[in-house]
Amino acid sequence: MNQKRQHYLLSRAEEACQLLEKHLKRDHVVRVISHNDADGISAAGVICNAIAKRKGKFHVTIVPRLKDDILKRLSQEKYKLFFFCDMGSAYVERIGKLHGDSIIADHHQTMDAAGDKYENLVHVNPHLFGMDGTRDVSASGVTYLSVRSLDNPELTGIALAGAMGDMQGQNGFQGVNQTILQEGQEAGVIEIYEDLKLAYKDEEPLYKALSYTFNPALAGVSGDLEGSQGFLEKLGLSYGIKFSDLANEEKDILREELVKLNPKILGTVYALINEKPPLRSIEDYSRILDACGKSKQHTVGMSICLGDRDAALKEGMELLHRYQDRLLSGLEWIRKEGGQEMEHIQCIYTEDKKRKSILGTLASVGLELGILNSEKPVLTLARLHQDVKVSARTTTQMTEKGVNLGLAMEQASNNFNGAGGGHNIAAGAMIPYRDLENFKNLVDDMVKSQISS
Repeated sequence: MNQKRQHYLLSRAEEACQLLEKHLKRDHVVRVISHNDADGISAAGVICNAIAKRKGKFHVTIVPRLKDDILKRLSQEKYKLFFFCDMGSAYVERIGKLHGDSIIADHHQTMDAAGDKYENLVHVNPHLFGMDGTRDVSASGVTYLSVRSLDNPELTGIALAGAMGDMQGQNGFQGVNQTILQEGQEAGVIEIYEDLKLAYKDEEPLYKALSYTFNPALAGVSGDLEGSQGFLEKLGLSYGIKFSDLANEEKDILREELVKLNPKILGTVYALINEKPPLRSIEDYSRILDACGKSKQHTVGMSICLGDRDAALKEGMELLHRYQDRLLSGLEWIRKEGGQEMEHIQCIYTEDKKRKSILGTLASVGLELGILNSEKPVLTLARLHQDVKVSARTTTQMTEKGVNLGLAMEQASNNFNGAGGGHNIAAGAMIPYRDLENFKNLVDDMVKSQISS
């Protein structure tokens, strides 16, 4: 059944590829609109690389969400082809009415229509064919499928970096992601091997690499610089050097002790064979793009995806360091303040500008580290003038019990003239501030209902 579903998805993606190729042959500029997270930036990188390889032209815009004013502005533009990445499925009706042709390469479950009635629109989304857009494929993967027949195996790595950014590779790739991985391996782009899954272990001092490793979590070490220093000192290891500088015997000692903390720390690493060290690990590549997105430096992320390994990569690494510092500071804040626990959910509220852009990540990491109650989905709430931006996160275990945050955010926000949606494990919404308490109570009731059913 899964192969049949994947076949249908690939057929739809081929339709998108044929439409793209038609416009490239006519020398039309492709208007690309994508999301501002790691998956969205990766997706934009995939399509823009594919266009550039065919000596085509593109105009790309990265946005946090597809708002009414953006759609209104696009409706006034005269491009012949619009390509939406990591967004668009919730606005099929409006996109279908744009002046030119459109392709939607999305993986979110929230949809207002399939889009079949629009001859100028090709809608590529795994949920249309009964597949799971939370685990089987991300937007960058869907975008890769949409350019796949143009012979772009070198883009498999960027596609999987996007999947990593959407937490799809934590326990190995499956579904379409597995197909993309195999193509990357066969093309000599990607290799896999068993190793310690430490973040930036060949780039950062050892104590920072340990403290920046959140998945899998290392108790007393992840998110805690002092804790990681103390852990290494007890082992008699220098914490200021890089992993590669350790003697083989020291590496063995560290490996044994880390496995005691969490056996999952020794696992499969996905690497880009011909990449520079900071980007060689696909997971590290994803983290850098995520830092660019969270820092609102989307151009830097796009430049990295398009091959800039000098100025852009250097700036990307600087953004990453600052972003990691913000995460550690944010985790300390959550440790001290905690969250407001309701019957079935927990909430974290802030008006702090520096924390607003990383709240979703803090929620995910807080759940992983056990700082937050893993039995209750987290709603992070950031006030933006008269509105509140909501980021909802939960665990795979809770989704297996029936929790679907994407549906909860969509339905609850609609009750208050807001907008929302996403995946079962991670979703978001925008609601009026005046309705915040009622919204929280409604989501609490919805999660109760989802678990009960």
